[in-house]
Amino acid sequence: MRHIRIWVYDGILASGVAGSIDVFTAANAIWAENNGKHRGAPPFFEWRIESLDGRPVHTASGQVVNVDGPISARTTADAVIVTGPFIANIERFFDKPDVLRPLFAALRRQHERGAWLASYCTGSFILAEAGLLDGGVATTHWAKAKAFARRYPEVDLRVSEILTEQNHILCSGAVTTSLNLALRLVEQFAGDGIAAATGRMMLIDANRVSQASYATMQYEPQHSDALVARAQRWMEKSLQQGFSLGELAGHLAVSERTLNRRFKQATGEAPLQYLQSLRVDVAKRLLETRGLNVEAVSARVGYGDLSTFRRLFKRETGLSPRDYQRRFSRRRQGHSAAPGQAARSSH
Repeated sequence: MRHIRIWVYDGILASGVAGSIDVFTAANAIWAENNGKHRGAPPFFEWRIESLDGRPVHTASGQVVNVDGPISARTTADAVIVTGPFIANIERFFDKPDVLRPLFAALRRQHERGAWLASYCTGSFILAEAGLLDGGVATTHWAKAKAFARRYPEVDLRVSEILTEQNHILCSGAVTTSLNLALRLVEQFAGDGIAAATGRMMLIDANRVSQASYATMQYEPQHSDALVARAQRWMEKSLQQGFSLGELAGHLAVSERTLNRRFKQATGEAPLQYLQSLRVDVAKRLLETRGLNVEAVSARVGYGDLSTFRRLFKRETGLSPRDYQRRFSRRRQGHSAAPGQAARSSH
């Protein structure tokens, strides 16, 4: 029997708890069937839901999650699932260090005893705050990547990846990847066959390897540099035109060197790198909603050379433009086209 502890706190999403438990429930049923276990035999997995004070927690949607007891460093576990708080500013979660200190100590102690630690979404912040990810690899929700990288520079953040694994620590992306995370624990403890059968039963896509195709840019400036904000607006308005750093610097009445330095300080990217990300993001939205073919989208975002656009798009998203449109086009999902927008085939 394998013991899983699921650690919860106010503000999580309920699906991160229920989904993981559903995966273990399905795995138990498949294990029992494959091994001819009679009704009443002990399951392969058992779990406990635990909170900091042993009291029920309230999820972000207002649901109440009952718990089996308090989080403790003394109890044994084969794995601990670290749920992710659903909060706009995850750094606010750490405003009360005295309250969270026992959580960090318990995580470190469980890991020292050999337990696997598994976190999804913002749960990776909790592992990093406990010092468990320094010098290692991790992922988190793509929208939290910059905040994570800024707060934990010693961690090798691989935000495009759905799941990372190192030193008995698993991290994954948004809350739906908690299913992939639980399935990986099934694979670790019950074997490939049980995991594969569980994934098939629950229609879990175990082949998702990248978050990149889901990521979108945040257009509201995350900095206070007015000059850089003006540069970003100029790029957005001039997307279809060729880009010249000198022209942009002249428009802003600064030197190219000053513009490049301030842009990197404010956004963490060089102007050209930012522009490429912007073009890909706009292209994604056009492919999703406009019914344009790939050539038209390429021209709309300033790439006259279709092969260059295709290469850049796949590098940034993990999908070709055509595959992206097939997967994410709202018209293919049954949404009507915008008024006056004729359908055209993609290439």
